[in-house]
Amino acid sequence: MSGTASKDHKEYVTVLICKNSLLSMGLELLLADTRFAVSEIGSDEPPPQRPRLHVQPDLFIVDGSPSSQELLTSIKLLKVQHPNAKIVVVADNFDIDFVRLGIDTGADGFCLTTSDREVLIKLLELVMTGEKIVPGALVLSMLSEMTPNAKPDQDSPTAVPLQYDAGIHRLSPREAEILRSLMRGEPNKVIARKLDVAEATIKVHVKAILRKVGAANRTQAALWATEHLTTKGSKP
Repeated sequence: MSGTASKDHKEYVTVLICKNSLLSMGLELLLADTRFAVSEIGSDEPPPQRPRLHVQPDLFIVDGSPSSQELLTSIKLLKVQHPNAKIVVVADNFDIDFVRLGIDTGADGFCLTTSDREVLIKLLELVMTGEKIVPGALVLSMLSEMTPNAKPDQDSPTAVPLQYDAGIHRLSPREAEILRSLMRGEPNKVIARKLDVAEATIKVHVKAILRKVGAANRTQAALWATEHLTTKGSKP
């Protein structure tokens, strides 16, 4: 148990790369007392003007305003120089094409500056597990560009949401319990053992949850839960 606890509470060395000093100050405050320890504030200047970092970062949070080719170049350079570090871009809004290019150049996540603190923290945690995260509004836009017969893969982080079923939006108590397990990153096998049911039963529940909240995969469902179960403090 102690080994698991230490792993769960691992701190991530975080470097902020922001042109906007208010944004960097705000991020420092939001990340205070979390697993994301802001070690220093970097620079988005190209080499050799860019000062050398004094730490080995686990995570870069990059100011994405404005979205530009120069920013994409900076993301690519960061990934080349720090291949094991994750990169999350924050901005007031994102263009779909920029997000696609950003993912291609090495970005791991995109977060709107209008997001709540809980959403930001959950997004960063998911990115550190290897997920690729984009704002829900962009996912819906991507959905509209897909062919009608396209079938999303519920285990793919780049999958698009399933059709939203407003008539059955409310989750059952069991579904809410399973959704909270998804927020903790628990696999179906663990959830099934905890609830003393068959793993196939959990798969059925997860599929129903994805449909009800309009999510494509477990990651998106966890983000939905962060906003609707944690931030608002209400039960489904």
